[in-house]
Amino acid sequence: MQKGILFLILIVIISGVSCNRPEKVEKESRVSLLPYYREATFTPVWMKKGAEKDLQDFHQIPAFRLQNQEGVWITEQKFKDKIYITDFFFTSCPGICPKMTNNMLVLQEAFENDPDVLLLSHSVTPENDSVPVLANYATIKGVKASKWDLVTGSRSEIYNLGRNFYFVEEDLGLEKAADDFLHTENFVLVDKNRHIRGIYSGLNATAIQQLIADVKNLQNEISE
Repeated sequence: MQKGILFLILIVIISGVSCNRPEKVEKESRVSLLPYYREATFTPVWMKKGAEKDLQDFHQIPAFRLQNQEGVWITEQKFKDKIYITDFFFTSCPGICPKMTNNMLVLQEAFENDPDVLLLSHSVTPENDSVPVLANYATIKGVKASKWDLVTGSRSEIYNLGRNFYFVEEDLGLEKAADDFLHTENFVLVDKNRHIRGIYSGLNATAIQQLIADVKNLQNEISE
C-alpha cells in the first residue's frame, strides 16, 4: 500500500516538473513553397520552381518615392533584391496601431542581423505625419532606421499603393473615394522581385510567428 502511495507521489512530482519546463517551439512555414498573389481576394497562385517566365507579367509593387523618418527619399530601388514586410499606420492612432507597431518591433528583432529583410510602414495621415513627427515616433518606439522605414509623402500615392497594389483593405467590392480613410491591420510580405507572397494579421501573435517562418522559407526558396 505504502509503495503504491509513494509511486503516485513520484508521478505527480515528475508531471509537475514536466509541465513547468519551458519549451521553445519554433513555428514552421505551412508550405514548402509560398504562393503568389495578384488581386484583392488573395486567391493563392501556385508556381513551380523555375517558372520565371510565368512571372514576367505578374502583379508587382510599382515604383514609388516617399520620405522616411530621417528625411531620406525612399524608392522601390532600396528594396531591390530584398525581402520586405509592409504595413499602413499613423502615429496618432489610439486603436490598433500601437499593437501593430509592437509586432513590427518583434519582426525588427527577429531580422535585426539579416540585411536581406527590411520593414516599411506607410503613414495614412501623411499631412500630419511629417518627417519630424515620424522621427520622434521612431525614437519613442525604438525603430532602427537601418532596418525599418516609416514613410510619409503624397496621400494619393500612399493610398494608391495600399488599395490597388498591396490590397491591404478587407472591404472587397466596396467602392472607395479618394478621400475615404485607409485603415488596416494587415502586414504584407513582398519578395525580392516585388511580388506579394503573403498577408498576415498585424494584431495576432501567432500570425507574426507564421510570418517569420514564411520569411525564412522564402529565403530558402531563393537560395536554392
